Amino acid sequence: MKKVLMIAYHYPPNRGGSGILRTLKFSRYLTEYGWLPIVLTANPRAYPKVGDDQIHEIPDCVQVKRAFALDAARHLSIKGAYPRCTALPDRWASWWLGAVPAGLRIIRKQKPAVIWSTYPIATAHLIALTLHRLSGIPWIADFRDPMIEEGYPKDPYEYRIYRWIERQTVNLSRFSVFTTPGTMRRHVERHGNVPQTRWTVIPNGYDEEDFAAIEGNPKKARSPSGCCVLIHNGLLYPVERDPRPFFAAVGDLNRAGSISPSTLKIILRGSGNEDSYQDQLRRHGIEEIVFLKESISYRDALGETISADGLLLFQASVCNDQIPAKLYEYLRARRPILALTDLKGDTAWALKEAGIDTIAPWDSKEATAKGLLDFIEQIRDRRAPVAAREITEGYSRKALAGKLAGLLDSVE
Repeated sequence: MKKVLMIAYHYPPNRGGSGILRTLKFSRYLTEYGWLPIVLTANPRAYPKVGDDQIHEIPDCVQVKRAFALDAARHLSIKGAYPRCTALPDRWASWWLGAVPAGLRIIRKQKPAVIWSTYPIATAHLIALTLHRLSGIPWIADFRDPMIEEGYPKDPYEYRIYRWIERQTVNLSRFSVFTTPGTMRRHVERHGNVPQTRWTVIPNGYDEEDFAAIEGNPKKARSPSGCCVLIHNGLLYPVERDPRPFFAAVGDLNRAGSISPSTLKIILRGSGNEDSYQDQLRRHGIEEIVFLKESISYRDALGETISADGLLLFQASVCNDQIPAKLYEYLRARRPILALTDLKGDTAWALKEAGIDTIAPWDSKEATAKGLLDFIEQIRDRRAPVAAREITEGYSRKALAGKLAGLLDSVE
């Protein structure tokens, strides 16, 4: 088969973040379209968390090269400080030192037809840029989140480095791939000299095999009392997915008697910032309604998702050009979804395209309270909309790997 060199920081046994799934599933399904992946990733020592629960999903035919890499914040710091030059463009800049020689050896021995790299670790694109320049092999750059935005990165020097990497990437890669229309549109506006034919969207998705494995015996999230159970799975960032208006709305509804611990249970699974959020739960008096739970394995979390009465989605307006990767798993789970987001953003657009209209403005306590009550009522009356099968099938990881294979075929 034709070979593609895939450069990705997020890959098993790394644990934490949906970015792992994008590369893992591409490497799993590209073989069905005539492409054999060779994955160049980081040594596991560079990962903040590791786990073996997804290692078995790497196909035997896929070669994985784990190059030298350190996390500057953990391995190079003294009393919490480390040289700035060791963390530019990011904390894993040392990966470049190991990955470029490793990549050149792979190119010499395996002769891949295409190089593919994926953000949000900027060093991945820097490695691909170097290998592309040294070998002349066509390069496809996969963007998930925008590399630069107004005010991000905050440090002016870091911002200039990111801007340089982005400019080199979009100018030298054969295709720049994005997960949402909004992110692609912003890059097109910023790089007007790049031909329109070199921009494309391949969204995140879900894996049908993962659902088939757990649908027969889902992990039950319902409480014994039969009250309505709502779940959010994953990180809740203080800004990008700020849950404070939601906590305030739940507190108001609880005090008004519209909800109670016997009628509603909300599970926030692996939210991060638990100490801060627990203080807010106490302040609003909702510790017996909203529960902060630790992360569990991916398969267990998926089982919990498909057995919940409803699913919660948070996305602030500062992320209007982004769509949480979990949205596609939510759609496939065919459970009711309450999205707290900006009605003008890509997240709301994707939900409406799938026939989901249970959406409330993320930053309004009053609108959130009303949306939550309406959502619970629709669940109880079995009126809450869920995505149709024909809509969700287009978001399967296998189908999306086919789109990537089409790009690979066109540049090979």
